[in-house]
Amino acid sequence: MNTDLYMIYGTNYQQMARDILEAAHIADEIKDPHARIALKPNLVLDAHPDLGATTHPELLAGTIDYLRDHGFNNIVIMESSWVGCKTGAAYKKAGYQKLCHDYDVPFIDLQKDTWKEYDAKGVTIKVCDQAMKVDYMINFPVLKGHCQTYITCALKNNKGLIPNVEKRRFHTMGLHKPIAHLNTVVPINFIMVDNICGDLDFEEGGNPVMMNRVIGGFDPVLIDAFVCETMGYDVDDVPYIRIAEKLGVGCADITQANIVELNEPVVVPTDHQPYQVRHLARYVQPIDACSACYGSLIHALHRMNDQGMLRHHRESIAIGQGYRQKTGKIGVGNCTHRFELCIHGCPPKASEILEFLEKNWE
Repeated sequence: MNTDLYMIYGTNYQQMARDILEAAHIADEIKDPHARIALKPNLVLDAHPDLGATTHPELLAGTIDYLRDHGFNNIVIMESSWVGCKTGAAYKKAGYQKLCHDYDVPFIDLQKDTWKEYDAKGVTIKVCDQAMKVDYMINFPVLKGHCQTYITCALKNNKGLIPNVEKRRFHTMGLHKPIAHLNTVVPINFIMVDNICGDLDFEEGGNPVMMNRVIGGFDPVLIDAFVCETMGYDVDDVPYIRIAEKLGVGCADITQANIVELNEPVVVPTDHQPYQVRHLARYVQPIDACSACYGSLIHALHRMNDQGMLRHHRESIAIGQGYRQKTGKIGVGNCTHRFELCIHGCPPKASEILEFLEKNWE
C-alpha cells in the first residue's frame, strides 16, 4: 500500500485539489482514458460545507478540471445521505446542483439505487450497484468529529455507498465492525480529505474548526490514523481502524507515513467563530496564527475539556507567527521557540499538544 500523505494549505480549494492530484500522479494511476471515475463526497445532510459537515464542492470542481485536462471524461458524482435526510436536499444545499450543472457531470443518488450482497471477509454487506460498477473511486471525506465513533473520515465515509436499510443495520451491529468490513469490498483508489473546517464533535456540523488544509492519500487506514492524531485521539480509541488494518485494508502505523507537504500553512482569522470554539479560544492568545496550528490546539483543548481538565487553567497559551522573536511562559508551535515551555512543530499534531499541555500547563 502506498503510504504517501500529501498536505496542502490555503483558501483556493479548487486549485489545491488539482495540486494534490498532480503530486500524486493520479492520471498515471488511472491510465485508461475510458475508465468510469466516481467522485464520492460527504453529503451526510442538507448543510452548507462551511458548517463543517459536508464536502466543499470546490474540491470536486478542481478534480474534474484535473481529470478532463488529462483526457478523462467518464466522470460521475455519487452519494447517499444518512437515513434522516434526502440526498436531493443535501445535493442542493451543499452546492452540488450548481456544480453538476456547470460541469455537466451526472449525479447518482444512491438512495435510489439497487443493491447486491457481498461477502466482506466474513460479514455479508449490501452495497449499491452503481458504486461497484466504477473503475476508479476518489473518496472526499470531511475530517470531523463524531458523537459515536469520535472521528469520521476515509473509512466511515464509504457508508454512503450502501443502501439505507444497511445503514440502519450497521448501527445495530455497533458500527465499528461493519465499517471495517465494508472497506474490504468497496472500491478504494484515492482519498482527498476535506480538512478545511470540519466540526469538532458531530457529523452534522455546527462547530467548525478552520484549518484550511486538504490531505491526499491512497491508504484509508493510514489517513484515519493520521486523523486521530490531528484530533487528539489514540488510534485504539477508534476500533474500526484497527479492525480494518487486521483485515488488510491498510496500515495504522502513522510512523510509516511519508508526509509530502506541498506548501506552508496559512494564517487564519480567529474572529467569527462558533460558540464552542470561542469557549476554547478563551485559553489562547493568538497573533497571526496559521490555520493548521491553531486548529490542532483547539482540538487538543477540546479533548482536555472533555476530560474536565480546563476548568482551573487561567494562563493563556501563545500561538502564531507574531511570537517568533518574543519570549513568554508557554507556547505552541515553532514560532514560540523562545518561550520557557514550547511544543515544537509546524504544525504540531493535537495529540502532541495534548500530551505537552497535560505535562506542562499549570
